[in-house]
Amino acid sequence: MSRLGTIGARLYRGEIGYDFVAKRKFWYAVSILITVAAIAGVAIKGLNMGIEFKGGAVFTTPSTKVSVSDAREYAEEASGHPAIVQKLGNGTMRIQVAELNTAQADQVKSDLARDMKLDADKIGAELVGPSWGKQIANKAWTGLAIFMVLVVIYLAIAFEWRMALAALIALIHDLTITVGVYALVGFEVTPGTVIGLLTILGYSLYDTVVVFDGLKEGSKDITKQTRYTYSEMANRSLNGTLVRSINTTIVALLPVAGLLFIGGGFLGAGMLNDISLSLFVGLAAGAYSSIFIATPLVADFKEYDPKMKALRKRVLAKRAKGEQDTPEEPAGPDDEPLDELPGEAATAAAGPAGVVEQRGRGRGRSSGRRR
Repeated sequence: MSRLGTIGARLYRGEIGYDFVAKRKFWYAVSILITVAAIAGVAIKGLNMGIEFKGGAVFTTPSTKVSVSDAREYAEEASGHPAIVQKLGNGTMRIQVAELNTAQADQVKSDLARDMKLDADKIGAELVGPSWGKQIANKAWTGLAIFMVLVVIYLAIAFEWRMALAALIALIHDLTITVGVYALVGFEVTPGTVIGLLTILGYSLYDTVVVFDGLKEGSKDITKQTRYTYSEMANRSLNGTLVRSINTTIVALLPVAGLLFIGGGFLGAGMLNDISLSLFVGLAAGAYSSIFIATPLVADFKEYDPKMKALRKRVLAKRAKGEQDTPEEPAGPDDEPLDELPGEAATAAAGPAGVVEQRGRGRGRSSGRRR
């Protein structure tokens, strides 16, 4: 078994683990900081909306030896607006200039032909109205709102309302960070970007549901034992699915990173960046939120439940009582187990979350000598 596989097996059995829930305040602070930066980026820099949303003109030139930078300079001088220039495979160029009407587009076309020493009749000009992009965006936001409502209803039925609320917060967290990155980086927002945003919400939800499913199974009949609090059980479940979440995220990120860094960055296919950046940021944010945000939020919400409060008191009281009973005496191998663990927890015998225990010694008991 590989080293990663061994670590995953030990995480699943509860032999090792990171205490995500206990350190949740730190990760909450990190998320708040990132979210505030993303919102500030949108508020200060704004989004670089494509011509599909603002309207403009797209010019297609025949094959030319003019460089991309020179063509951009010519287009910006002629139009007075920022221009996006892409060199196509056959030596032709695609020049986008936003916020042009028909008369302005004709003038820019003539100026481009003069500066680039091309025949004006061979330069194609296509006007794009802002209404098409706005229609796509409005329908996308409507679909997003319906998606959010259905997600909350599904999670409330399949799991419970606290998990639905935590998943909704995680989704909004992922969406905000992704939009903020677009604002900070200055990438153009196109209909492809909107499609990418909707796609990552589905992935983020899938990753969160996987973790919640393990938590649901692990916390089944949790009030019948006095070994773990709900937060500790949530942390155990999270560690049990940690390697799976990481593996899934890496596998999903690799092809997207290829599109973004190699296709869009190295090979110059800039149009790939429209969707690949939203996918890349969204996938990473979704994995992060499902591990560091969603499950700790569920644990926080559940700890306000009177049953979980009572369970916490029983667990802490039992541990305090066990510590008073000469904990320095080592345990014998013939000790009987204490409470049975609920659900999947019965397959493992780890102590409180994040604490490594030795397998086969003192299984099923609290610290200290067996009473």
